[in-house]
Amino acid sequence: MMATAAPCLHLQHRAPAWVNCQHRSKSSSRREMTVGFRAAKGYSKTSKSKRCASVKCSGSEIGIGDFIGGDLLRLDLGRWLSDVEEHKALAIYTPHEGGYEGRYLTRLRYQGYYFLDLTARGLGDPETTLTKIHPVCPAHVGKQPIARWYFPPEVDYRLQALPPDAKGLVVWIIEAKVLSKSELQFLALLPTLRPKVRVIAECGNWRKFIWKPLKEIAGLTTEEGA
Repeated sequence: MMATAAPCLHLQHRAPAWVNCQHRSKSSSRREMTVGFRAAKGYSKTSKSKRCASVKCSGSEIGIGDFIGGDLLRLDLGRWLSDVEEHKALAIYTPHEGGYEGRYLTRLRYQGYYFLDLTARGLGDPETTLTKIHPVCPAHVGKQPIARWYFPPEVDYRLQALPPDAKGLVVWIIEAKVLSKSELQFLALLPTLRPKVRVIAECGNWRKFIWKPLKEIAGLTTEEGA
């Protein structure tokens, strides 16, 4: 009994020959059915390669920045620095996904500028907040009295705190698209009132990072031919 049971246990680890043949026949039949279906539908290696070769991106220009990363290749950083020094107040338009403006901010930091980051929402009157002593009402909870605190001018306070080797102060305002035309005009004239101040206002979004003089956006420049 024991001598005959051992070969039976040894044979249990092996699949019968007819099972392997059946598995091969099923796999081969499936492969033939797949090839036949593709041939019937017009899918073949030649047609597939032709379709891939004829794909074109219409409506967009493909450059080297699409292959190595658009945020790594910034060929316009020199023009960016020169425009900041020339116009002193710029309106920028960033892509919706964000992140590209950090390259330009870092380059200004390398030049020796310090930054004052503000948001246009809740800024109040830019002239009062940036250049004058302005009141702020803190949030009250329940039955607490409504208080009013006074803060120093945001720009003047930070100009006095700049180190001696600083090149200037950059007022970087996000969501500036909610500001009115008169508020944008004051921001465009702020470098004239404070010569060491530069203004960067995020006025909207675009497919790539672009900028324009803030005076042009605010309507302070005369039209050509006028």
